[in-house]
Amino acid sequence: MTDLKRPVAVDLFAGAGGFSLGAIRAGITIAFAVENDRHSAASYRENICKRALRGQAELLNCDIESLDPAALQRQFFADRDCDLLLGGPPCQGFSTHRILGAGVDDPRNKLILAYFDFVRVLRPRVFLMENVPGILWDRHKPYLDQFYASGSKVGYRLFDPVTVDARDFGVPQRRRRVFILGVRDDIFCDDFEWPPKATHGDPRKELGDLLPWRTCLDAFRPSPENDPNNVHMSHGNELIEAFQKTPVNGGSREASGRTLPCHVSHDGHKDVYGRINPYQPAPTMTTACINPSKGRFVHPKEHHGITARQAARIQTFPDTFEFLGGLMAAGRQIGNAVPVELGATLIKHIKPLLAGPRPPSLYASHSLNVESELV
Repeated sequence: MTDLKRPVAVDLFAGAGGFSLGAIRAGITIAFAVENDRHSAASYRENICKRALRGQAELLNCDIESLDPAALQRQFFADRDCDLLLGGPPCQGFSTHRILGAGVDDPRNKLILAYFDFVRVLRPRVFLMENVPGILWDRHKPYLDQFYASGSKVGYRLFDPVTVDARDFGVPQRRRRVFILGVRDDIFCDDFEWPPKATHGDPRKELGDLLPWRTCLDAFRPSPENDPNNVHMSHGNELIEAFQKTPVNGGSREASGRTLPCHVSHDGHKDVYGRINPYQPAPTMTTACINPSKGRFVHPKEHHGITARQAARIQTFPDTFEFLGGLMAAGRQIGNAVPVELGATLIKHIKPLLAGPRPPSLYASHSLNVESELV
């Protein structure tokens, strides 16, 4: 039967599919997604296209700047509207880890404007773009100003950028990200609240109606048998000995007695080779989250880095989600993803806006069936 009620989305810079899976959990289907990285694209095809949406979505594995948005509009939306446009343009150029003037002229910054080309042509009812807090720095203001000016010019109301911490919405991880919401002018949103109110809070404070932040303890339960992502980095004897000396459940490298020249000459790096405290929200899962030399990514008790599966659980992916391409590729896919539960929460909040004006002929011939083990 034709499902006339399920909104349709497009996911740009889709990665392995964290944002898309969040959308599916919120009751949205995906028409097509775009992802340039081959390993991420392989994971998206297997988990989202094949399993979650049972072949009813298409993944375009290519450079987004090589695509013609108008041709895709004719192919996918000739007789239906695009309800929601998602996406997280690559954030390396905007990263807060880049110091001084680094990243100002990074060509990846311009990809937020490529994202807008799809807004202009597909004319979704709503778009939601994710990025790192560094995008709000003054050095990147020209890109953001151009994005906002273009949105207003083509008939969108853009809400001010909001910085969201994933742990405030039930994700067991400290992760701050910026979300930019745009709503088409014909959609009434004067009484719409953005962002949604937090659902979780600091247990050391008065919580009221809030739940306490989720700890990451559940991420370290046993993995399913033969899980291909239940793998971690191999370490040399010297490093293993240092881990053995590092106190369990949150111990730092300093306690192990292991000091490298870079640790002496630089006041940072205090978290590298540190253990995760499972009784707190985890640190941010970065693209190097399986590498203990890049942050506090050592297992709480065992003497090695966390596994890809443990990192994926912290990003709220289900254990049925398989990341393809090997350990390093899996780590990059996991670290780049929008946490599934955060994506679902935000999209559920904006979903009422997707019921705005729509031509009566839309969805006339589209049957959607998205029940799956991933949802």
